Amino acid sequence: MTIGTAKPSTEELERVKHYFIDTFSVTEHVTAATFETLALSYLDEIFQSGDTAVVCGGTGLYIKALTEGLDQMPSVDETIENAVNEDYKARGLEWLQQAVRAEDPRFFQAGEVQNPARMLRALSFVRSTGKSILDYRSGNKKVRPFRMIKVALELPRELLYARINTRVEQMMAHGLLDEVRSLAHLQHLKNLQTVGYTELFDHMEGKYDLPAAVEKIAQHTRNYAKRQLTWFRKDEEYVWLRSDDRDITEKIMDLK
Repeated sequence: MTIGTAKPSTEELERVKHYFIDTFSVTEHVTAATFETLALSYLDEIFQSGDTAVVCGGTGLYIKALTEGLDQMPSVDETIENAVNEDYKARGLEWLQQAVRAEDPRFFQAGEVQNPARMLRALSFVRSTGKSILDYRSGNKKVRPFRMIKVALELPRELLYARINTRVEQMMAHGLLDEVRSLAHLQHLKNLQTVGYTELFDHMEGKYDLPAAVEKIAQHTRNYAKRQLTWFRKDEEYVWLRSDDRDITEKIMDLK
C-alpha cells in the first residue's frame, strides 16, 4: 500500500529513522491497542539515546491510545465484523446509520454518525457483545512517564482542499490504480476498506468511471480531513500553528 498510504520515500526513510513503516502485512489485523503497545516500546528504545521523539500522524484514536491509553474491552467477533463491513459496502452510509440507531441508540446519540469507521466498530461491537461500546469507556487517562507537547497544523480550508486535490492527482500519476489492481484479490480485508482503495475497487467493478472514482477519492479525503480537524480541536492541549508559517520550526522548539 505504498502509494495509497503516502509512504515516506526511500530518501526520507534514509534521512530520518521511522517506525511503523513496512512493519505489517496488509493481511495482519492491527488495532489502536496494538499501536499503543508497540509505540510505547519504541519510545523506550528512543529514550535510551535521546530525550525527544516525534509522533506524526492524523489518526486521532491511535494518538489518543498512545498519549492517554485505551480502556480494556472484550474482543469483537471477526465473522460479525466482516459481515458488517460487507453490508456497509453493499448498502452504504444511510444503512449503517440506521442500523446503529436501531441497535445502539446511545452511541448514535453521542457518536460521530458521519464517521463510518467508528460506526462500523460500534455496530460490530454491539452485535458481538450485546452491549454498547460506550459501556466500556471509563474516561480515565493513563499516566505516561514522559512529557508530551501537542502541536496541530492547519491551513485555510481552501488551500487545504486544493492540496488534497493535488495529492490525489499525484497519487494517480504515480500508479495508484495499478497498486489497487495488484491488491484486488484482498479487497475484502478491513485494511483495504479505506479511502483511495474502495473507490478504485468500485471503479474496477463498473460502479463508476475512472474520473468519477478519482473525484470520490478527493471528496472522501476532504471529508476525512474535516473529521480530523474536529477530533483534534476537542483536545484543548493542542497548540495550533499554520503549517505554511516560515517560523514554524522555531515556534515548535519554543514550546519545549
